[in-house]
Amino acid sequence: MAKPVVVDTDVLIDYFAGVSPSEKAVHRLLETDRLAVTTLTVFELYCGVEKAEFQQDVGLLVDAFRNVLRLSIEAARRAAQLFRALKRRGEALPTPELLIAGCCLAADLPLLTRNRQQFSGISHLDLIEFHEIEHVL
Repeated sequence: MAKPVVVDTDVLIDYFAGVSPSEKAVHRLLETDRLAVTTLTVFELYCGVEKAEFQQDVGLLVDAFRNVLRLSIEAARRAAQLFRALKRRGEALPTPELLIAGCCLAADLPLLTRNRQQFSGISHLDLIEFHEIEHVL
């Protein structure tokens, strides 16, 4: 059985806005029960909506998530390793992205994001392209 794909917050925001290729990719991952998110992405989604009707939409989507990666001790350890490695190179990544990457690495799952450049400096993090969705299913 193929692995789930972790979807980054930016992709889910595009999904809500009806923007492709994000909308198509999220729909395909949902219908094949392969969509995964982190609890950090759930946090970011709820932070980004203020209107009650949009919060309800987010809630419906969150309720549909079957593969939710929580911030485990191993994920936190991996994120801290990333932080230190990037710091040594004079680079930085916002904390939520570090934690999302740590969750992906700890679970050995690929990440679908539009922010490829932001995550590209993380070795061993499998970043997938939108056109690859059909190949990982």
